[in-house]
Parts: sequence; structure tokens; C-alpha cells
Amino acid sequence: MHLDALPDSALLGDGPMDLNAVRDVSRAVSAAHLFIYLAPESAEEAAGLGVADRGPAYLAFRSAAMGAVPWHVTLAAFYNFSPRAVRAMAGVWDAAPPERWQAARFLAAGRAMRRVNVHLTDDQLAEARSLIDPVVAGADYAGKVLAAANASLALPADPLAALWQQITVAREWRGDAHLVVLADNGLGPCDCLVLHTATGRLPTTLARATRQWDDEEWSAATARLVARGWLDSHGVVTDAGSAARERIERETDEHCAALWAPIGTAGARRFASLIAPITHAFTAAGTFQAVHGRSDLACTVLHVNGHAHDSRHLRGWGPAAAARSRRDSHDRCRCAR
Repeated sequence: MHLDALPDSALLGDGPMDLNAVRDVSRAVSAAHLFIYLAPESAEEAAGLGVADRGPAYLAFRSAAMGAVPWHVTLAAFYNFSPRAVRAMAGVWDAAPPERWQAARFLAAGRAMRRVNVHLTDDQLAEARSLIDPVVAGADYAGKVLAAANASLALPADPLAALWQQITVAREWRGDAHLVVLADNGLGPCDCLVLHTATGRLPTTLARATRQWDDEEWSAATARLVARGWLDSHGVVTDAGSAARERIERETDEHCAALWAPIGTAGARRFASLIAPITHAFTAAGTFQAVHGRSDLACTVLHVNGHAHDSRHLRGWGPAAAARSRRDSHDRCRCAR
């Protein structure tokens, strides 16, 4: 079913978007984007640019679309990382300019998708592009820094990598919108991360290791959430906290309804189904096996922002990562309820 076969209401965005469809396509987009942070091709391309540590490589790859920005700009755009985590990217633009990092990212995406045999026919690729291209072209990028930067890039010649990049724009657009909602709800960078882990959406080990908030900062954020009634005295999420977290996601869905309006509810659902083979191929290849000890993506598509819970992926994120992994294993089991 191509774009011209969709009903007029889908094409013209007549009527409100179905927010369940918005949530579903957002999950599909996040899942189809995620492999780039776990595939060995990314580490290989980063090593080829002279950066072997995963932390700086992640920051460089994801920041490259913005150009040779100082780490402070990346900190602002990424939101929930501590300054000490993002300072690790100092020097990445000396190793290679952003253009080379971006080209390497495209190469890694294409190589990885072919390694796991992502099966999309030419017709399916064309149909997927006929749906996502008007979404990207019609989006309002005011306040959407990472999405705008990615939308400004020339697409690679590789059709699989080009589709993945358009997916990336949509993924970053929701992420940028989510930050607006977090700020509106008074959730700062560390506070939102603590709530995220307490609701079981992100392993505490991963959050602490990659975002690098120290014990004092983490405890202060926990105390603020306890004062709001969103966590109990043991740091376990309350019913009010769970409801608040779902409300935040729903408000993000409401923001994102405008993003998908050019193709409507039917188009959004169709696009989600068209890109599902990307996720299926990487799942079958075991790429996500380490996430929460599961082979499926049920726990990875809700704004994990780029990593799986696997000690191999904590290397290069600072010397405290391994020790924190052991210490936080109890917290992870307690919070993922």
C-alpha cells in the first residue's frame, strides 16, 4: 500500500491522530534505530577513527549531525547525562571531524543491516520512504535540536542506511519533544533518570554507568521524587509515580501527533509495520539478547536512548561502571516491577 493508496483522511491529516498509533509508531521507530549502539560495526568504525572507548564514541556519533559543537552543547541536547559523562567527548573532533563521524555512522548502519540480513524489498523500501519522507519534510523543528540537525544531513546513497537515517530523525524528534514535557513537569536531568529506572524502563546499572551521576546527586534526585510522592522511602515507585510517568509519555504522544499528521493514523501504522523487519532481523541475530536478559525488545523501545544492559557495553564509560553494576543489581531487581 503506497502513500497514494492511503485514505484521504490519512493523507490530509483530517481529524485527530490516534494517540495509540502515535505510541506504536514511536516504539517501532525507536526499536528500528536502536541497533546502531550495539552493533559491532559501530565500534569498528569508531576504532577506525581513532576512538576505542564506547562512551566518547557514542557521544561523537550521536552529536556529529550538530557539527563540531563543544561538549556543553551535547550535554544540553542529551539532557539526562551528567557533565562529567559528556566531558569524555573532549578531543573526538580532533580524532576526526564530524563529517567523518557521520559518514562512519552511515557505513556502520548499512553494514550491520546487511550482516543480519534485513529483508526489505525494493517496493517496501520505496513505500517506507514514501511515508517517512513527508513526515521528515513537514515536521516543525522549532526546539528540536537533534532532530533538526539530523534532518539537515544529505542522505547516504545506500537505500537501507538512508531509510535508517529518516527513522533517526523521527526518533530524535520524539526525544526532543520528550525533553520539553520533562521540563514542563519539573523533572531535571537526574530526576527524570531516577524515575525512569524506578519504573523499570531502564536498568539502574546502565543509567548510573553511562550517565555518571554520582551517589550524592542520585540520592538528592531520589529525595526530590520522594517529596513529590512519586517514590516511597525505599526509592520504589509509587502508584502516583507510575501514573505521572505514564502521563508524561502520553503528553509526549500528544506532542508527536503533529509529527505524524502528514500521513495520518493509517500511514503511521503502515510505516510501523514496514520497518518491523529491521527490528526482527537484529532480534534474531541476538543483538538485543543482553537487554534485561531478554531476546525481545519489550524493554528497549521506551526511550532507552542508545544502549543495552550488557557489561560489554559499559566499557569505556568510566572506571566506576563495573563496581556500580554489581552494587546496583539489587536495585535493578527491586525497581523493575
